[in-house]
Amino acid sequence: MIRSTCSPNATPLANGDAKLGPEWDQTVTEDSDGTSRARLPSNEPPSERSAPDATPVGQAPDGGAAAWLVVLGAWCALFCTAGWVNSIGVFQEHYQTEMFSDYDPSTIAWIPSLQVFFLYGMGPIVGALYDKFGQRWLVFLGSVLHVLGLMMASLGTQYYHILLAQGFCSALGVSMIFQPALNCVHGWFSTKRSTAFGIVMTGASVGGIILPVMLTRLIHDLGFAWSMRISAFSILVLLAVANLTVRTYDSSAQRPTPSRSAYLKPFTETEFVLVAFGFLCLTYGIFVPIDFLPASALHAGMARGLSQDLVPIFNAGSLAGRLAGGYIGDRVGCFNAFTGTCFLTGVWILALWIPAASDAAMVAFAVLFGCFSGGYASLLSPVMAQISPMSEIGFRTGIVLFMASIGGLTTNPISGAILNGEDSGWLGVKIFAGVFALLGTFMFCVASARVRRPGWKKPNVS
Repeated sequence: MIRSTCSPNATPLANGDAKLGPEWDQTVTEDSDGTSRARLPSNEPPSERSAPDATPVGQAPDGGAAAWLVVLGAWCALFCTAGWVNSIGVFQEHYQTEMFSDYDPSTIAWIPSLQVFFLYGMGPIVGALYDKFGQRWLVFLGSVLHVLGLMMASLGTQYYHILLAQGFCSALGVSMIFQPALNCVHGWFSTKRSTAFGIVMTGASVGGIILPVMLTRLIHDLGFAWSMRISAFSILVLLAVANLTVRTYDSSAQRPTPSRSAYLKPFTETEFVLVAFGFLCLTYGIFVPIDFLPASALHAGMARGLSQDLVPIFNAGSLAGRLAGGYIGDRVGCFNAFTGTCFLTGVWILALWIPAASDAAMVAFAVLFGCFSGGYASLLSPVMAQISPMSEIGFRTGIVLFMASIGGLTTNPISGAILNGEDSGWLGVKIFAGVFALLGTFMFCVASARVRRPGWKKPNVS
């Protein structure tokens, strides 16, 4: 019996032997029993020889303790960043009614608005730094700034104190943690990538459920200062876990300095441009219900207490949607799953939110909208991995996040102008959201065809 030992890249020949991959020496030796074996290159140290079941260089392990520890660390990072930003409505209300009641609400709104902007708007800069230097110092420095900003906010008594501490320092730290933590997950997974990102993105949903309730009760019982200190210490513990576990798969690889053409290249790729503008449209479609769902419920006659509960109800639905979106994405392809969730998000806005006039209809919309918009959040990074070289994943993802920041900054003013219109009102706001969600879905359909991933089949992953 002839038996060949070769790499996973070996190509079978017609006679049953194997053509060996480039990492193996083509020399074949014959043992005393007549068995033929491939021999490793003579100049390769024995310690560097790969076992037959080892992961080849450059291939994602797709599991294992180290990979799932990265998922744990990224989950903690998302809880402390996107989850924290999801709770900023608590501060808007407290600042407006307690600390800075003599300030105009639009002036106070700069504090939460800057947090949203920094989370997404710093994307290209943070992404380029990640591509060049990796995640270690970005996540560490971001952790220091985030915790320092919250601690300094606990000492603030004037508007500009809070604006600088929470609106700039903490928000800048959040932006330096959020994107690198997500990008590190890419290298550890291939066939399970969407599932991994679905789990990671639940950190933002869990944070959006726990932190607002925790902050509301802490502010009521202990006051603003101690609420910020307790939050900062809690975040410090979770970010310590993130700093210890989040790392790139091949952290020892030398990162080349990108050329100017590398930064301009994404804008010459039709599929990337379609994806970027698709995300911008989807941001308008998805942020409108997130921002205006409680207000629209109050307008429809819902009690104030129940209308405030719609936010955690939405976040609970989003938690389920992020898990399900990642699981489905690994089985039908992330482009297919993403397009389907975004299309149904637009359908729920137009078909359910517009005619919703009862409490039951509003709650049903909050759950369904949360589920499908949660799928949108969990599949963002896997979609970017399909159209991006891994060496440029940070910068390219940053561009898309920057596009989202434009929508995040302008959604409320545009929706407010529509709402104040004499002929449009709430109907105009809902139509605006639904049309933009479907427009973004259409752009993704075209992008999916451009990258030749049509049909309900699982595409190859990089």
